[in-house]
Amino acid sequence: MGFFSKSCEYAIRACVYLAQSSNATERKVLNDISKAIDSPEAFTAKILQSLVKNNLIQSIKGPYGGFFMTEEQIQTKTLFEIVIAIDGADLFTKCALGLKACSGEKPCPMHHQFLEVRERLILILKETTLLKLASSAEIDLTFLK
Repeated sequence: MGFFSKSCEYAIRACVYLAQSSNATERKVLNDISKAIDSPEAFTAKILQSLVKNNLIQSIKGPYGGFFMTEEQIQTKTLFEIVIAIDGADLFTKCALGLKACSGEKPCPMHHQFLEVRERLILILKETTLLKLASSAEIDLTFLK
């Protein structure tokens, strides 16, 4: 089991795939993306819609349409933005033990330790751009499956 939801894992994979394969003229169709990230097509479609809605990727309809990322998106969009768009902020705000009343004033037994981990995770996700992921160590696209 991964750290993020399955939807978020697929969203990250799709963004990395698009960041690696985007250029000024070529767009990727749903079927190509679904195969590249080893995700069911209908599930991938919903994820891609969320990514477009949150301006993490672009889409164009029609016979020459498909999904792609702009150079600016590749350089500036972060894992944090993908996680927020797909999973929401719960990972960064909810109690580690699932308690409703947990807070700095009334902490659960895990609150302070988890707070440190959460702050470090947020920093890592905010510093990790799609450009870093797509270009790190010449990633082989089979990595996305």
